[in-house]
Amino acid sequence: MGRPPELSHQERLAALEKASQSRKRRAEVKAKIKRGEFSIDTVLEIAENEEAIAKMRVRELLEALTGVGKVRASTLMERLNISPTRRIAGLGRHQIKALRNEFMKSSHAPTPGKLLVLSGPGGVGKSTVATRLRATGDFWVSISATTRAPRTNEHDGVDYFFISEEEFSRKVKEDEFLEWAEFAGSRYATPRAAVQEALLAGRNVLLEIEIAGAKQVKAHLSQAILVFLEPPTWEELVARLEARGTDSPERRAERLQLAQDELAAASFFDVVIVNDQVEQVVEQLIALAS
Repeated sequence: MGRPPELSHQERLAALEKASQSRKRRAEVKAKIKRGEFSIDTVLEIAENEEAIAKMRVRELLEALTGVGKVRASTLMERLNISPTRRIAGLGRHQIKALRNEFMKSSHAPTPGKLLVLSGPGGVGKSTVATRLRATGDFWVSISATTRAPRTNEHDGVDYFFISEEEFSRKVKEDEFLEWAEFAGSRYATPRAAVQEALLAGRNVLLEIEIAGAKQVKAHLSQAILVFLEPPTWEELVARLEARGTDSPERRAERLQLAQDELAAASFFDVVIVNDQVEQVVEQLIALAS
């Protein structure tokens, strides 16, 4: 074995700081696993793009899961032919699939949750309704994947899963998304495994996506309840769209034409709700999932 490279004082300090930040990040993720905020699938997704988590030992990941502990983690790794010192980055595809299946199976609830897909024309208030609904705590929130670069205040695995174009294309090819679309030069998608895991665990799930995406979800999961949010009147929708002062006259005209096309898609949806009072819409959505 050759001698290790000699580092300057600054390089040693930088390496120590990086190692410290990596340990903190792993501790943060493990704490979220223990609190039930992160599933094993979420951590595996984060590890694809975050070196600190990719270097986490599989044993640490498993031991952080509620009800696993050291003995079960060791037994499970032996059964799945995973080395005791294996890191997440060293897992093969078959091992990853086996781990996902193991924990989806063990966390099945007697009654699966319901998947609500909220869509509608631009300007109808989907985001406001979705935010209020999520604040009730009755719905699990899906984290989307995207090929765009993270903004300064965004974190991988929290705001989005930030992945490369190559990785996105691979996931599309292997049917790992419930739906995907391209917008402003970047691609966005809803990961399939995490949604299915939440449903099997008995959690209700809300997806707020565009109409084309809602149709893709229905094709993948026929039990999804597609909810179309309608404006009280066409005039009110026009007023909302025209109130967006940053749009040029041409862009406003395009939005109005698109809104007309989107309203025509209401008949494809399972339920149509008029958004005249946000609180009433939220109550109706909760009732649909009950």
